[in-house]
Amino acid sequence: MARTTNSDTLPYVESRYELGMLASQRVRDLNGGAEAVVDKKNDKLTVVALREIASGKLDVDAVRHEFVQSYKEAPAATDEESLEIGSEDPLLREIDAELEASLASDEVPAETAEEAVEEAEIASDEE
Repeated sequence: MARTTNSDTLPYVESRYELGMLASQRVRDLNGGAEAVVDKKNDKLTVVALREIASGKLDVDAVRHEFVQSYKEAPAATDEESLEIGSEDPLLREIDAELEASLASDEVPAETAEEAVEEAEIASDEE
């Protein structure tokens, strides 16, 4: 097979759109160190991925599953996990530190943005 065409791959995929998705996933796999199921020769990984699909040697269902999994959202964290993740986030640690500092100094943070604006207006009128 000197040249891979869309018609060579259509027995293994449902559409040209799916072919693009599967080939892109396979290229990511090959870039990640996966072993090619066809001879690479001097071809670019995109061509190798298309040749793999057209050869029928590649498990297209497995590549399809990998593609879908790569775009799924991460599972929802439990309360314990969210606490652990939050403690690792530097921005959340900084906000927690500021909140604790304001509570320790008996400053009461403004409940709403409107109250903060009113406090700023009163302070500027006093000056």
